[in-house]
Amino acid sequence: MLHRSISYGLSLGVAAVALALLLFAVGSPTNAGAATAPGLGAAASYAVLGGQTVTNTGPSTIDGDLGVWPGTSVTNFPPGIVTGGTIHSGDSHAQQAQSAVTTAYDALSAEPCTDDLTGQDLGGMTLTAGVYCFTSSAQLTGLLTLDAEGSANAVFIFKTVSTLTTASNSVVDVINGGVDCNVFWRVGSSAPIGTGTVFAGNILALTTITLATGASVSGRALARNGEVTLQTNHVGFLGCAAATDTPSPTATTVATETATASAIPTATPVGETPTATPIGQTPSPTSVVQTPTPTPSPTPTPSPTPVGQTPTATPSPTPVGQTPTPTPVVPSTTATPSATPALSPPPAPTNTPSITPGPGFPNTGGPPSPENLPWIPLLLGLALSLGAAALVLNRWGPRPVA
Repeated sequence: MLHRSISYGLSLGVAAVALALLLFAVGSPTNAGAATAPGLGAAASYAVLGGQTVTNTGPSTIDGDLGVWPGTSVTNFPPGIVTGGTIHSGDSHAQQAQSAVTTAYDALSAEPCTDDLTGQDLGGMTLTAGVYCFTSSAQLTGLLTLDAEGSANAVFIFKTVSTLTTASNSVVDVINGGVDCNVFWRVGSSAPIGTGTVFAGNILALTTITLATGASVSGRALARNGEVTLQTNHVGFLGCAAATDTPSPTATTVATETATASAIPTATPVGETPTATPIGQTPSPTSVVQTPTPTPSPTPTPSPTPVGQTPTATPSPTPVGQTPTPTPVVPSTTATPSATPALSPPPAPTNTPSITPGPGFPNTGGPPSPENLPWIPLLLGLALSLGAAALVLNRWGPRPVA
């Protein structure tokens, strides 16, 4: 009985340790600030999507699909222009996109808050990845900096119960390797974006989105039930990663031009005095063609040997019947041999252009970065293994002899 009591106590102790490890893994601060980007599904190809109408004034540009559902009205395109996409007015494609927006909106609503910023102006703040909540409206006046801390997977989520409003010429700036399309604004009512605002992220508003004159959105403007109003704006997700997608300049063109210039032989034209070949170099085969023919030339003069060098080429013979000129010709600037450019091409350039992302819609959301997650299943497995070992010891361990 004493042995059985000890085994039972040991089992309980191991189980308690396993439970503590599991609770530590689940409640670890490493995961407390994590934010998960929702998948946008059929809405991923849309830069602008309205619920009732999409209206435009002026030469707005939309990079991506533009649509409306269940409404059917899309006005003033042109002068608005849709590039990289298609206009879907009340069709099944737009209907599926609206369904996907609803799903993403609900997923954002379920995200636990990292910080409550209610009553605070976002202007002047620098925030890292996380979920930021407002129990009423959110206001941006000036510059909001979102620091990805070197991770392209950093996700920023902002949730408001009511409106999201930006003052004129406000800016949302994603820095340190972050991606504009990994910023999500879940707005409980309307989102009026001020004149000249440079905005980043995907706006998912329950009712309306209004972009004042000159405002731009590097991301998406997706309104579930109301209208999207445009006034000479630019909206598009195709430039979300433009800062990192531009290939770096390469030296390929320069190297090619250099190699071409080096490969041009500097042969002496016919009728001019051949230049002596510098020491250590083999005369070019083309110089044989340039040797004066037996036909007498008016003033053939042998080239003088440059000072300090031993001539390696035999001077041209004096034509028969002519007297060599006793006074050597004063060397011209071409008498001093210049370094002959190497004919071999230069080594291949070492700089490599940046990799351009492949086709598809960039950064449309997905699972969180796995970099902080693998140790959780390891701890869970360890806990289960310890518990199982304790049960085996309790059930089949040695029994005291009666």
